[in-house]
Amino acid sequence: MGDPSKLRKKYSKPSHPWQKLRIEEEKVLLKEYGFKNKTELWVLNSKLRDFKKQVKDLVPRRDEQAEKEKRQLLTKLQSLNLIGKDAILEDILALELKDICERRLQTIVFRKGLAKSIRQSRQFIVHEHITVGNHVITSPSYLISTKEEPLVSFANNALFNNEDHPERQKMTQTAEVKNE
Repeated sequence: MGDPSKLRKKYSKPSHPWQKLRIEEEKVLLKEYGFKNKTELWVLNSKLRDFKKQVKDLVPRRDEQAEKEKRQLLTKLQSLNLIGKDAILEDILALELKDICERRLQTIVFRKGLAKSIRQSRQFIVHEHITVGNHVITSPSYLISTKEEPLVSFANNALFNNEDHPERQKMTQTAEVKNE
């Protein structure tokens, strides 16, 4: 079975290391979503590939277990807000990597205006300044469900929780300038 203390890779590298188009696309995503390295991108790509593989396996099946698995997959992706409420199984095949990147905690913290930049949102998360509900999440790649999205905020013990904190004032000034 294997040694439980040894972790297994949760991603696969690209088949060819030097593909100009793929490298340029990855570079844009790295900058836009603030990934630390390409491994984080490959992990998300593997998750997306797994979702699509599940769909391809389930579409031809007609038994009761397949129907149950279809409902579970649709419910999971709807809770992550990756597909709509009235989506069918084939809609999952249209998902792109950007769709999953938008559901990461790092991106949501930035989009909610809790951080000035995508990099700063990563720092807040890693330094335990961000909570989801009552839980401190330290993984920037944590996928946020629709129920958890309104619960994303600064931690109670974080200095940034105070509205008078100089960094919070800078963030509100930056947000006001963007809105004008």
